[in-house]
Amino acid sequence: MSFLRGLGGQEAARILAGEGVRLRAPAPHDHADWARLREDSRAFLQPWEPLWARDELTRPAFRRRLRRYAREMRDDRAYPFFIFRAEDDALVGGATLSNLRRGVAQTCALGYWMGAPYAGRGYMTAAVRVLVGFAFGELALHRVEAACLPHNEASRRLLEKAGFQVEGFARRYLRIAGDWQDHVLFARLSSDPDPVVDGREAPARLTPVWRGQGVRPLGQPGGQKEIL
Repeated sequence: MSFLRGLGGQEAARILAGEGVRLRAPAPHDHADWARLREDSRAFLQPWEPLWARDELTRPAFRRRLRRYAREMRDDRAYPFFIFRAEDDALVGGATLSNLRRGVAQTCALGYWMGAPYAGRGYMTAAVRVLVGFAFGELALHRVEAACLPHNEASRRLLEKAGFQVEGFARRYLRIAGDWQDHVLFARLSSDPDPVVDGREAPARLTPVWRGQGVRPLGQPGGQKEIL
């Protein structure tokens, strides 16, 4: 796959194009722009991410990140992308299809981050649509999963606009900002309808979980069945 060869910088990375965005694998020459955007967005990002390492933004840490990416892509376990604004090639964020499971599962997990100056402008919505198409097309996956903090309304709206559906609630699911935090679980199947038909976007299906109506873990009274 040509996409795999792009990460090492030996030839141009595969480009995925969407509405107003381009996606490609991270490369060594991206470090300065990546580190600057992440530093400028530190306060915006840290409430939604694992704790950053002390050397998080350094060039040696970035090189280690690229080597891990290369191994994961070679082994068909993850596909990382940086997201660039099409009009000027400015780096605006990143997204990854990770934890690929083949065999009877044929699924992966979607994660993403957006730089603070570019949030709320539709770039991530466009990028997620491209990645879902890549997952169901070239990667031939059956399912894409995602998880969202219950109070992250922007992320919830993004996922539901992209056709993801709420499937459950996981207690203390991921360690975010130093604490094990609950997450709402989303998924989209390859057989699910596309939310964009004939160039028109269908309204997002907003579930009661986002209106404070008490999502509970599976198996507890008043839990999962009430929100689907």
